[in-house]
Amino acid sequence: MAVVSDSSSLILFFFICLLSLSVISSSHSHPIDDAPQTFIVHVSKSHKPSFFTSHHHWYSSIIKSLPPSPHPTKLLYSYEKSINGFSATLTAAQAAKLRDFAGVISVVPDQARQLHTTRTYRFLGLADGFGLWPNSDYAEDVVIGVLDTGIWPERPSFSDSGLSAVPSGWKGTCESGPDFPASSCNKKIIGAKAFYNGYLAKLGGSIVGSKESKSPRDTEGHGSHTASTAAGAVVSNASFLHYAQGEARGMATKARISVYKICWSLGCFDSDILAAMDQAISDGVHIISLSVGANGHSPPYYLDSIAVGAFGASQHGVLVSCSAGNSGPNPSTATKIAPWILADVVLGDGRILIGVSLYAGEPLAADAKLSLIYAGDAGNMYCYSGSLIASKVAGKIVVCDRGGNARVEKGSAVKLACGLALVLANTEDSGEELIADSHLIPATMVGQINGDKIKQYIKSSDDPTATILFRGTVIGSSPAAPKVAAFSSRGPSSLTPEILKPDVIAPGVNILAGWTGSVGPTDLDIDPRRVEFNIISGTSMSCPHVSGLAALLRKAYPDWSPAAIKSALMTTAYNLDNSGETFDDLASGEKSTPFIHGAGHVDPNKALNPGLVYDLDVNDYVAFLCSIGYDSKRISIFVKAPTRADICETTFNKVGALSSPGGLNYPSFSVVFDSHQGLVKYKRVVKNVGSEVDAVYQVTVSSPPGIEINVSPSKLVFSGVNQTQAYEVTFSTSVDYSKSAKFGSIEWTDGTHKVRSPVAFKWSNNGRLIASE
Repeated sequence: MAVVSDSSSLILFFFICLLSLSVISSSHSHPIDDAPQTFIVHVSKSHKPSFFTSHHHWYSSIIKSLPPSPHPTKLLYSYEKSINGFSATLTAAQAAKLRDFAGVISVVPDQARQLHTTRTYRFLGLADGFGLWPNSDYAEDVVIGVLDTGIWPERPSFSDSGLSAVPSGWKGTCESGPDFPASSCNKKIIGAKAFYNGYLAKLGGSIVGSKESKSPRDTEGHGSHTASTAAGAVVSNASFLHYAQGEARGMATKARISVYKICWSLGCFDSDILAAMDQAISDGVHIISLSVGANGHSPPYYLDSIAVGAFGASQHGVLVSCSAGNSGPNPSTATKIAPWILADVVLGDGRILIGVSLYAGEPLAADAKLSLIYAGDAGNMYCYSGSLIASKVAGKIVVCDRGGNARVEKGSAVKLACGLALVLANTEDSGEELIADSHLIPATMVGQINGDKIKQYIKSSDDPTATILFRGTVIGSSPAAPKVAAFSSRGPSSLTPEILKPDVIAPGVNILAGWTGSVGPTDLDIDPRRVEFNIISGTSMSCPHVSGLAALLRKAYPDWSPAAIKSALMTTAYNLDNSGETFDDLASGEKSTPFIHGAGHVDPNKALNPGLVYDLDVNDYVAFLCSIGYDSKRISIFVKAPTRADICETTFNKVGALSSPGGLNYPSFSVVFDSHQGLVKYKRVVKNVGSEVDAVYQVTVSSPPGIEINVSPSKLVFSGVNQTQAYEVTFSTSVDYSKSAKFGSIEWTDGTHKVRSPVAFKWSNNGRLIASE
């Protein structure tokens, strides 16, 4: 349930990617010893011998036929919807042998991924009287499958008051247990199931820790937060310790939630994620919300289990909304809106420096002059636990640098060393990005500029002093919003730079939403507090905003494909903040670009009436895979049907063949000029979904100096018998901007609708993409 506001390089043309967690590269290298580990096995279903009664029976037989091992082998899951295949615990030798079996396409090691409003609905322009909410009936009967840490069902965000009966076509079930009774499900939470076979295989035994539950109950908090953001009910007078107080509501207040618990203390394992996606598709969800991933660059698409699973979901008409990751501000790692929760630092020389905090305990005196010390002069600049010299920090305000350990852990370290308060100072990596935390001691975060001022004051003063003033929730138009968080993952795509990533941005910083009753808001063992709502940040928070918006569009347009919904969100996104300027990038302090914010910030009400959409189906995706050089074996990992050996050379695919991956019918453009040839051509097809059948659209282009964009035809004329039109774009340049990226746009308008596509330009050197500045 949203309030105030990680992979990206997954196969993002299949699903919405916001700003997110990318993926750790897979490897076929064997472990040093031959201890068993979990592998995900992709198979060709058509190879199943007829005498096996089911594919599960066939998979069991394959496992039993492998060379013996001193360690037991076990079939964990069979997959039918997300992928074709199974997962099993095997030794490296058995996995190697398995690759030789007829019908086995790929054997991939299991991986662990990590977990990457009273006001955001207002910021997004959602209202009861007009626009997307009433026109979609608040997404009633649309089911959002939330793959996360589970749910704490007793929270008011999950009330089913006023909801109609569970949709008749729903096939899911509620998995009950000692701590998750059948009454945990209702007309809001209509499905719940936990997936842990991959996790248990990694542990080699039982669940670790007394707090973890094998039921769908959320003992971490992340899943309750994302579920309530996407589809939480209306809750009056919601707040976190009186911060951000007001009416809280999810994006799709009447949508149903089906919970698939996939994340545990050691992470979220691909084998469990795929099983949950398989179950969600079978149950009949319409949207999958997945705020999960890992840090680092992406592996090839065919080794990326989430990408393959999302392809499978798209084949069943299920849109997958996925966070792009928290690996910024570095490029190719594929936001910031909120009431600013202010806690200012007042220095002894009278300067007041803005900060943010969610501290709710006893405040410092406004006129206090407490000694101020930099943690780098007292043991460790990052304030690791046990690293601070108590004799130097006792009774003082300690300035700790951001980085190295969790932000709230720094306050714990200061408290254990008898420090009185904390100022958390950003370094260059985080710039001016401010994230409010629920500290256990008086504390505030300041940006790099103010942090440097404070540290310089400490150096220059014989007796540096300060206090912290906690001003609570402050709402207004200053500073301008939205801004892009420094942690938000960025483009360009490390795999296919011809596809612009990320897609869109959405609220992701300081989001108030439902929380678990199992742990405190800081998740620290020394935190005894229990709250109904918590305020946290990350692209995990952006993802459920878009999941909820996608559910609303799905209800408004039940016949639209996942690609059409995504197109509507992208081409109607905006690129200027509420002061009329291009978004700021909080990592650098410079203006944001499409490699940082994609097509822009989502605008739900405009997405309800996009005018034109760029649509895609499975054949388009297969053509894309062919364009990046995938052979039939690799493509068969994605396609849930037998693939011919010549799939990329058949007449059918030649008709839809792409000379470049940039030719995919995507709502944005990413142009890579070769250093020897400054000419690129792309084709696009748009479908008229506006109310005027005989619409006429004119094009307007914006291009950087030295680059020409030519669109042919420049006018698209639709009629009752022809609601789709094609156009070709030629991008040309004689200039070499090889050390930087440039940006432009293509916009179609009929006088009512504006269908805008961002264009990014990069230069390569002998086929190698040159990194952005």
